[in-house]
Amino acid sequence: MVHIRSLTLLVAALVLLLAPSARAQEPDFATARREMVRQIEFTAAVFGPATGFPAIDRRVLDAFGKVPRHRFVPPPLVPFAYMNMPLPLGYEQNLTQPFLLVLMTQALQLKPGDRVFETGTDTGYQAAILAELGVQVFSVEIVEPLFDIAQQLLPALGYGNVALRLGDGYHGWAEMGPYDAMLIKESVDEIPGALWLQLKSGGRMVIPLGPPDGEQVLTLAIKHADGRSERIPLLPVRFAPFQGGRRI
Repeated sequence: MVHIRSLTLLVAALVLLLAPSARAQEPDFATARREMVRQIEFTAAVFGPATGFPAIDRRVLDAFGKVPRHRFVPPPLVPFAYMNMPLPLGYEQNLTQPFLLVLMTQALQLKPGDRVFETGTDTGYQAAILAELGVQVFSVEIVEPLFDIAQQLLPALGYGNVALRLGDGYHGWAEMGPYDAMLIKESVDEIPGALWLQLKSGGRMVIPLGPPDGEQVLTLAIKHADGRSERIPLLPVRFAPFQGGRRI
């Protein structure tokens, strides 16, 4: 859940300026999704030397090209749903920038049937992306109004392979583990021990590491089958911390 106050203010200003004209004609969401995917491919190529992922798998791009992001944002922001930027959801939460979600998804190297744990469900957009990739999703959200939206919206859109839980994702969801992959969308100084224990041997975790008010790095952590752990820095980022408070 990327937390960028200046961007939130900018989007709000754009809504006030452009929303009336945007309502004047019916938006072409399919075309908008294709354009979003094109922008993501371009951004991935630009940042490829830093992230190590210059090209995104077609099946990942196809999932982002299919899920209706406009259904997961507040109505006033629908005209901006397919811009490659975070969008405010209220409750001091943002829907993460699509490029970052693509990068995180790509880094996990998911296979159909994998069990994936996600923190920060928000309204369910990334959970829907994961579901499109044929994995079993176990997602935790701490903000009850956002959880309620996701709980209603995901089944309505046909995403039945998503299990939701209201609570603090910092502790994981042990009874549903272990997991092949974990997608963590809150920053923390160090990988929570509970999450690492719930990751399978050979599993992969993407997590923003760093203090809430300082430098953070989106990190790919790999739990090798031989017991080794590996951390690969992907990109400097700024995510909000776990809402249960800062913990080390």
